[in-house]
Amino acid sequence: MSASGVNIRLSANLGFLWADLPLMRRIEKAAEAGFKAIELHWPFDTPAADVRAACLAHDLTLLSVNTPQGDVASGDAGLAAQIGREAQFKSAFEMTLAWAREAGASKIHVLPGMASPNKSEAARRTFVANLQWAADLAAREGVTILLEALNHRDKPGYFYHTQAESNSIRVETGRDNIKLMFDVYHVGVTEGDVLVKLEHYLPVIGHIQIAAVPSRREPDEGEIRYEAVFKRLQELGFSGWIGCEYKPRDNVEAGLAWVQAMGLHLG
Repeated sequence: MSASGVNIRLSANLGFLWADLPLMRRIEKAAEAGFKAIELHWPFDTPAADVRAACLAHDLTLLSVNTPQGDVASGDAGLAAQIGREAQFKSAFEMTLAWAREAGASKIHVLPGMASPNKSEAARRTFVANLQWAADLAAREGVTILLEALNHRDKPGYFYHTQAESNSIRVETGRDNIKLMFDVYHVGVTEGDVLVKLEHYLPVIGHIQIAAVPSRREPDEGEIRYEAVFKRLQELGFSGWIGCEYKPRDNVEAGLAWVQAMGLHLG
């Protein structure tokens, strides 16, 4: 799609697409489907060198990975805003950055985790300090840090739920290589007014993701008319990748019919 001379470029989020397959096979599947870029959640059980080699072999760009969540069984959903766990976060981030650098990823989504009851200001200070340290380390490698507010329905009690909240943290860090991850699904569930928010935050958006609202399925159903979203992004001159971070209704390849139906292409 290039109505304004700007192509909509779609990447495969392999945390959700072909999720039942081993990572190396997911990479192959993305290439076979026609994707030219991929993004990952927590790929650290797979050697980074193997992922880099697979991406090179299949002409794929690796965009991003997430920092570890911590002890998920105990309720962790990230470490960066957790008071008293700064050393654990720094160790996890250093591991993530080393993996990303070797694999070829250029962005890291830093997860703050759950909000700390009655310690919001202290948690905020912890998060900002951790981000400043991480951003300075990442800048040496040319890596961008992403901040993503998650919706209140899927992740109640998360550190932030709105773009205003995540952006205020970004501003407070004072680091140019910290950007927002604008997930249309999360924004749609929590806030709405997607097109206005896209325009407002576009200068500080480092990556965009999509899925249907409210089902988180392929973006051809639900409340959000994605044809309008793509058209507005083109009008605004957005030239980055848009991550397909949705949960397929059934077969991934069959579900990709929405791409052609909206006048887009993967290659």
